[in-house]
Amino acid sequence: MSSSPMMKPGMVPPPPGEESQTFVLPPGWQSYLSPQGRRYYVNTATNETTWERPSSSPGIPASPGPHRSSLPPTVNGYHTSGTPAHPPETAHMSVRKSTGDSQNLGSSSPGKKQSKENTITINCVTFPHPDTMPEQQLLKPTEWSYCDYFWADKKDPQGNGTVAGFELLLQKQLKGKQMQKEMSEFIRERIKIEEEYAKNLAKLSQNSLAAQEEGSLGEAWAQVKKSLADEAEVHLKFSAKLHSEVERPLMNFRENFKKDMKKCDHHIADLRKQLSSRYAAVEKARKALTERQRDLEMKTQQLEIKLSNKTEEDIKKARRKSTQAGDDLMRCVDLYNQAQSKWFEEMVTTTLELERLEVERVEMIRQHLCQYTQLRHETDMFNQSTVEPVDQLLRKVDPAKDRELWVREHKTGNIRPVDMEI
Repeated sequence: MSSSPMMKPGMVPPPPGEESQTFVLPPGWQSYLSPQGRRYYVNTATNETTWERPSSSPGIPASPGPHRSSLPPTVNGYHTSGTPAHPPETAHMSVRKSTGDSQNLGSSSPGKKQSKENTITINCVTFPHPDTMPEQQLLKPTEWSYCDYFWADKKDPQGNGTVAGFELLLQKQLKGKQMQKEMSEFIRERIKIEEEYAKNLAKLSQNSLAAQEEGSLGEAWAQVKKSLADEAEVHLKFSAKLHSEVERPLMNFRENFKKDMKKCDHHIADLRKQLSSRYAAVEKARKALTERQRDLEMKTQQLEIKLSNKTEEDIKKARRKSTQAGDDLMRCVDLYNQAQSKWFEEMVTTTLELERLEVERVEMIRQHLCQYTQLRHETDMFNQSTVEPVDQLLRKVDPAKDRELWVREHKTGNIRPVDMEI
């Protein structure tokens, strides 16, 4: 099952009146709410996340807002330290109510004290219902950032299962690594062509064909052959630079990338497993509470109509068990919320890091392809320089001069024949 791309666990707009109590944050910082309503801060420039409000001036610690108390923030009626945010008597009152109230408690979402209609649970993660919260505040509203659009799972087009949003991001990273490798292999093939071409040029330059051409034309022809050897040298240098400045960097960039992505995948997967385990514990505790409350109600009714000889001590015992079950449920809910909050925080941090890595990869490839084109331009320029001496000699070719030189060297005499006399 998939959800709206902007759906994030527990991301809710600020409660009414909070805007008047907010403080001006330093440039580049944004404030958001975690799944449990705990405020945290994201530096949009460095992707740094922190629970502490950043100070507006360097070296000056941030003072707590007026809406904060000396107690830690509360989550589902509990402080984050695990101690109840209200007296035990108040906390236990809810488990001593009628069966109708106990059922409401048992059916509440583990993510927050919200009605079941206002939340949905997808693979053990609690989300606001799209009908009650169709759009949520984005961490990077104008950037189509990874950290905003990959919270839910997506149906696998090749099967009946689902693929986690984070898994899609990892697949994108690994595909990018594969594309980088294939680009390196492409450049390697280009290098082979250059090397073979240079080898053939050098071999051709040693060919003896037309070696007996004389005069200025012979000099130009010899320069043509020499230019082939010079061009061969240019292409050899081009292939060597392609190897050192393009192919090798593409191949060696992030050599341990797959291993790092595997660690990252295991880390997020472990958090999801912990979240699933905590969710199962909540469901188990909820069922146990319902059973204890039903048992307490049944024994109380039997005592009232005198259908049983149960003593008041038995009623107290059942009430203590019911109260304990309520405490267990709240503890499980608190642990679930902590796990979900941890998963949320790690998702934000990790997706932003994956986004940074992708930008870095694309920029690295762009720079090395620019280097490839620059080397091509240089090679063309050097190739042009190899034929310039040929052009100069060709402009100096003088058939008359060549004829004069040849005749001087090979003449046999200047006496012309005369007519025979009788």
